[in-house]
Amino acid sequence: MVSDRLGPAALTLVGLMARVAGWRPDDVWAATPADVRAVLAGWVEADAGASFDGAALAAMMERFPDG
Repeated sequence: MVSDRLGPAALTLVGLMARVAGWRPDDVWAATPADVRAVLAGWVEADAGASFDGAALAAMMERFPDG
């Protein structure tokens, strides 16, 4: 079972990238942390002047819950 090998945060990130970026499984597993950050940074409001942080990720996960 996948959940036996991956932590809950990793599984959440996989689901998030599939929903937000439309990535297929091969895209997710081939991505680097920089790739993920670049995609997620696009969700930060341009005028906020902030980088993508834990609060932004939590808000996105609330907006796009798994299952």
